[in-house]
Amino acid sequence: MVLRTISRRRTLEAAAWLAWSGSALAAPPQLYEAAEPHMGALIRIKLYAEGPQQSTAAFRAAFNRIAQLDEALSDYKPASELNRICRTAVRNPVKVSQDLFRVLTASLKLSEESAGAFDVTLGPVIRLWRQARIDHRLPPPEALREAAGRCGYGKLHLDAAAGTVLLDEPGMQLDLGAIAKGYAADAALLVLAQSGIRSALVAASGDLAIGEPPPGRRGWKIGVSRGGPDGGLERMLELHNAAVSTSGDAEQSLEIDGKRYSHIVDPATNMGLTTPITVTVVARMGMDADSLATAVSVLGADRGMAVIRKHPDAAALIITGEGAAMRVVESPGWDHLSRKNRLP
Repeated sequence: MVLRTISRRRTLEAAAWLAWSGSALAAPPQLYEAAEPHMGALIRIKLYAEGPQQSTAAFRAAFNRIAQLDEALSDYKPASELNRICRTAVRNPVKVSQDLFRVLTASLKLSEESAGAFDVTLGPVIRLWRQARIDHRLPPPEALREAAGRCGYGKLHLDAAAGTVLLDEPGMQLDLGAIAKGYAADAALLVLAQSGIRSALVAASGDLAIGEPPPGRRGWKIGVSRGGPDGGLERMLELHNAAVSTSGDAEQSLEIDGKRYSHIVDPATNMGLTTPITVTVVARMGMDADSLATAVSVLGADRGMAVIRKHPDAAALIITGEGAAMRVVESPGWDHLSRKNRLP
């Protein structure tokens, strides 16, 4: 009896030691990186996985999800779901996918909050400005007036119960360029989590969705640009379970007679912004950070902060002007974020 008890205890101790030694010898998660072109940009993903097999499967799932969203939300692809409804939903409610409906719902909400500074129906005007950057000349005023007549977020109608979209008139063009990448980054991060990868970062151009921190760290190090043609680093933050989006004209602009016109168009004037401004928004979700950064860019620092205050989970850093005229404006939430996360 005694011998059997001792034997059992030693067996349990041996099993416990083996379990402990196995976990102690298990390799810690390793950092893996991959990039693919989607949505007109190079999408980069960083993640921590147990090995190449897990990371490869996770990358594939995430990039496939982004490609799926590109097919739904792109205004560049003639056969995209977005472009199909621009042709078929004129005075005719059309049922759309959950992804498209979510993005359009969030867009209309922000349009109302920003008094139209954010407007996904501005597609006809935006297309003229795209061509202007190619031709290196301003869009003709008469063409802008005609295109603007087919814009206006009040002409876009959503039926939440039916999941349908209706447009008021022919020739309308929806453009999700200021919200789709943030939504796609969110979706990719969710797919990674479903694959067992929670420590990850998805960067869709200037839109980042951030998951759990890397092993042994408080968060992912995120540099906040000063913006403008000279660039430079304004802040370095350490974030997790958050999203960051930066909007500015450092990469896309049109310069005519010494005047720089941003790729961001003001729906009130149908002109590219001419006042230098760089906006960085930190929010819980990439879709919110992406769209808010554009809306605040259009509104400017003072009116933009009023919109940021409507979003308790968002914080913003706004830099206007250049050189000696540079002005830095921070939301109260940003001040808290900086003090909490600023790195030495």
